[in-house]
Amino acid sequence: MKQAFSIALLLFSSYFFAQARPVETVYFEFDKFTLYDDQVQTIIDFIKKADTTKIESIQIYGYCDDRGANDYNFELSKNRVITVQNILTENGFNKNKIVIIEGKGRVIVQKDRVENLSETRSKNRRVDLFIVKKNSFGKGIYTSFQESHKVGDRIYLEKILFALGSSKLTEQSKKELDAIALLLQQQKTMEFEIRGHVCCTPSHYQDAIDKDTQERKLSLNRAKNVYRYLINKGINSLRMHYVGSGNKFPLGQGEALDRRVEFIILKI
Repeated sequence: MKQAFSIALLLFSSYFFAQARPVETVYFEFDKFTLYDDQVQTIIDFIKKADTTKIESIQIYGYCDDRGANDYNFELSKNRVITVQNILTENGFNKNKIVIIEGKGRVIVQKDRVENLSETRSKNRRVDLFIVKKNSFGKGIYTSFQESHKVGDRIYLEKILFALGSSKLTEQSKKELDAIALLLQQQKTMEFEIRGHVCCTPSHYQDAIDKDTQERKLSLNRAKNVYRYLINKGINSLRMHYVGSGNKFPLGQGEALDRRVEFIILKI
């Protein structure tokens, strides 16, 4: 997976994979990476309506329909993303807020199961724009990596949440960790702690029970599984370690958001 990064290296978005709903989408003709005027206007209108004071960053993802070779479609989808990026910046959108641009190639469909194949293909020739809202969790807690950090900053991984009583990584979490691994490979000197958390545990217990192991090490196992996944993605184990924090650090924004992991910056 290839990505281009801006000066501001931001990791995460606000649940867009969970919601599967971009804030804006534009569509392309077959085998083209230029846009008709009405689609260009869609992007311009988006810029005019966007409240940039509340936007931390924007992420752009491009797609093709299922026809053609993989390599060709990857390049075509990437060029579509670049087209949208250029329209954004040419019309005044801050280029430093565009942090991820990625061509994802073609969208595979089962042609014998699609009722309107032509319409489905037309909707797959697209670029999606996702917004990352500015952090609202308080001083020293972030939902993404900032331009600069200090030791001790907490980076709360909004999309890496767990089912009740489970330490297993969801498919959504794995997708997020794939993106995190790529960004960490660009920040080779950064060292960090992976801190696991739990919710819904009585105060006289420090941790919860992992339903798979039946051990009271749920927060530790959540952090350990993130640690192992990042190692498998090529992140040096010497840059990171993991701990379980049990129920010590609730965010105060609901039980689901406390079934989480965080990065704690140890060295810049």
